Amino acid sequence: MQQGLSRRSFLALAGVAATTTGLAACGTAGPGAGPGAAAPADSATMWGLTGANQDYVDKSVAAWSKAHPDQAIKVDFFANDAFKTKIRTAVGAGQGPTLMWSWGGGVLKSYTDAGQVLDLSSFVAQNPVVRDRYIPSVLTSGVIDGKTYGLANNNLQPIVLYYNKEIFAKAGASPPTTWDELMALVGTFKAQGIAPFALGGQSKWPNLMWIEYLLDRIGGPEVFRRIVAKSPGAWSDPAVNEALRRIQQLVDAGGFISGFSSIAADSNADQALLFTGKAAMLLQGSWIYQTLKTGAPDFMKSGKLGFTTFPTVAGGTGDPKNVVGNPSNFWSVSASATEKQRQAALAYLKDGLLTPADVDTMIADGGVPVLRGVEGRLAASADKDFLNLVYGMATAAPNFQLSWDQALGPAQADALLANLDQIFLKSMTPEQFVATMNQTIAT
Repeated sequence: MQQGLSRRSFLALAGVAATTTGLAACGTAGPGAGPGAAAPADSATMWGLTGANQDYVDKSVAAWSKAHPDQAIKVDFFANDAFKTKIRTAVGAGQGPTLMWSWGGGVLKSYTDAGQVLDLSSFVAQNPVVRDRYIPSVLTSGVIDGKTYGLANNNLQPIVLYYNKEIFAKAGASPPTTWDELMALVGTFKAQGIAPFALGGQSKWPNLMWIEYLLDRIGGPEVFRRIVAKSPGAWSDPAVNEALRRIQQLVDAGGFISGFSSIAADSNADQALLFTGKAAMLLQGSWIYQTLKTGAPDFMKSGKLGFTTFPTVAGGTGDPKNVVGNPSNFWSVSASATEKQRQAALAYLKDGLLTPADVDTMIADGGVPVLRGVEGRLAASADKDFLNLVYGMATAAPNFQLSWDQALGPAQADALLANLDQIFLKSMTPEQFVATMNQTIAT
């Protein structure tokens, strides 16, 4: 998910055009180099995402390149969907950047299967400073078939239920703790002319957050594990049908803002509906807290933003402490990098990534680092309530499910996004969805 995060078919590289907001690119390349500066020949390159973590990454790479001009790194940033298209195309052609951003999971595995990223297992084993800095569960998230191919590079990213406290107070309502309470709130807010939920349906990946949580609450994590394992007929589990049915029940009740299929999460339009009071709630990644701090400072300073966990579902077998989202994002090193680029990348991963200055920037921006021993620093933050919620969700979860469009391989993930979009639009039944997705297992 966006941030989650989420996620899509190849286009030619020439078809991916840069824009100031969607494909905003900037580079860092040595002492005093600013965004867009030309990098020295054969410098290591890095592709990252615009949005929540751009400030942290840009500052981190700028500090590294200034201190190590002989190992400078040029970084370019791309919007979520544009990045996913561009990186798949580049990696498929053996032309990926030296340091590649990913969510791990099935997409990263497709790169390892193609021999396009380096095995970092020996690097991690030989550098305890790298191995020991991470929360163990996050370190293992970059492991595929027993080998490390990705190192976590930023913050914990569970999916959070946000709400507008001012709207709730006027309605005399409390945030939902059960699905039945959530459904009851739909009528409450509709009666006031306010959309119960904002949703960036045009971006498609935000739809995933609903089925991910519902399936886990109803059937537990084992259901999706069977899907990832490509067990024949895995999508036919009754919990899948029930999760889809509840989504369409929410659509039928008018739970989502009118025209949600034309609202883009990648431009933060779903967030704007929440902080302008047009929608009461939003299910989104923890990363939007960071963009809200910069995009809606008055709203944030007023204390109107509320946040909580996803509701329980009566009769479900999933642990209510389970979370979905992204344990982190990861840096992988391209197998096609030159020796000079490779050494620069590894040196940065060892000594330039997640430095104390990086951690200060991340916490100040509203993120929770994927590091051990940060509790005291979180408690000292002005954002401690949110940061402690996120840290508690991630560290207490019996299961932290990676976003489905990253956990699955690219082809199945694309089919999932397309078919789930049809579920939300009510142009496909749960039974049709299940049948169509079962076909992707056999291919």
